[in-house]
Parts: sequence; C-alpha cells; structure tokens
Amino acid sequence: SAISTYGEAFSVMQPGTHVWPHTGPTNCRLRMHLGLVIPASGCRIRCTDQTREWEEGKVLIFDDSFEHEVWQEADSYRLIFIVDVWHPELSQYQRQTLSPI
Repeated sequence: SAISTYGEAFSVMQPGTHVWPHTGPTNCRLRMHLGLVIPASGCRIRCTDQTREWEEGKVLIFDDSFEHEVWQEADSYRLIFIVDVWHPELSQYQRQTLSPI
C-alpha cells in the first residue's frame, strides 16, 4: 500500500538551539525528517534512549509521541524537511475517521 502523508514543513535550526524534551500530541503518526543541509557534526536528536544525527539526503523516522529532544551545536544552520505519515498499524477506516494533527 502507498504511504499516505498529511502534513509537511521545512525546519531551519540555528546554532546554539536546544529543544527541550517533549512529546508529540498523538501516536497516530510517524514523523519523517529528510536532511537537506546538515553540518558535519553537532546536530542530533534523541528519541527515548536512542540518539541519532541527521545526514544529508537521508530520512530519519521516529514516533514523536515518545519523548524526544534536539541539540544544534554546529557552527552553521541545519535544514530538514518534515513529513508526517499515518502510523502503519492504523487501518484505512481509522485513517479516514481521524483528524490530521
């Protein structure tokens, strides 16, 4: 089956930014981050107990209903493209009856 998206946005993060631990509003979606402009080091995201760094041209996927946090300690900006997709365990009926977040 095709992946059904319902939300997308660009995210620019400047050096010195720290997004404190938080959770998303629902577990009905997965969040995909496509790295567009990623400094060589210093940009990372933690989701639960796993910490990852973005890579240009690669997609990072996580369930943002779990606690996550972001650090941008590089010396230049970070640019990603965010796409929200329905959680794959939702039925077609559930996708049709839930409101996009």
